Amino acid sequence: MTAPAALPEVAAPAEPPAHKPSRRKRLVPYWLLLPGIVWLLVFFVLPMVYQASTSVQTGSLEEGFEVTWHVRTYWDALTEYYPQFLRSLAYAGTATVLCLLLGYPLAYLIAFKAGRWRNLLLVLVVAPFFTSFLIRTLAWKTILADGGPVVAVLNKIGFLDVTAWLGITQGDRVLATPLAVVCGLTYNFLPFMILPLYTSLERIDTRLHEAAGDLYATPATTFRKVTFPLSMPGVVSGTLLTFIPASGDYVNAELLGSTDTRMIGNVIQSQYLRILDYPTAAALSFILMAIVLIMVTIYIRRAGTEDLV
Repeated sequence: MTAPAALPEVAAPAEPPAHKPSRRKRLVPYWLLLPGIVWLLVFFVLPMVYQASTSVQTGSLEEGFEVTWHVRTYWDALTEYYPQFLRSLAYAGTATVLCLLLGYPLAYLIAFKAGRWRNLLLVLVVAPFFTSFLIRTLAWKTILADGGPVVAVLNKIGFLDVTAWLGITQGDRVLATPLAVVCGLTYNFLPFMILPLYTSLERIDTRLHEAAGDLYATPATTFRKVTFPLSMPGVVSGTLLTFIPASGDYVNAELLGSTDTRMIGNVIQSQYLRILDYPTAAALSFILMAIVLIMVTIYIRRAGTEDLV
């Protein structure tokens, strides 16, 4: 028997050559990013460089300032104004904790229980932004005025006796005390806490709660094991958006506090506009930025989440 003839080999179809985008198309993303990069350079990087050079200058406004690389300005500013730094961090940290304690239940309510009232509640959360920051802070001077109804109720229930013992109020007075400053910070920055929390909670699949219930988890266990861990991106974002601006705020301490409650923002504002010591003001600004940056970095790493809202 003769062997069967071999089948002819069929050549595989040639793959079409890969289409390489033109150079102009490859540059399109960079051209789209260019306006944002220019904006950051002009309004962020250049002012930072200018302030950095100002912080190592010596001189006066009358004689002019000159870059002499006088880095001791940083040490002098830190040693002289460290009480204001500590006070600012304490006020901002307290206000952040209060915002979290007040904002989390409200964000949870809007995300899971509000129903058709959700949009209305969200509008009410952002309603303070419809007025000026200054007006909102001045309103607290009326709310906490001496002899006003709020102070009268707090005094009647003995709350002011406890706060006076703790050193955050003075007698029957709330204005010009640390309590007034913290109240103003908490109120003004509360929306910055609620909105990221709501966004994070709203993303949670409610079927996970049902599954936890099917596994006989109590509501407290469901919150501890499911809801809160999944809302951590919102917690981290909200605390950062609250703590960072609150630590550098000066309006609340200026309008609701006294000379004993001055924050580092008040010192920087005074150095720039009253004392006219620009190098010290710039050095204080960079010290505050470095402290906040270090604290935020440690906090994010300890929080264990990189998925920020």
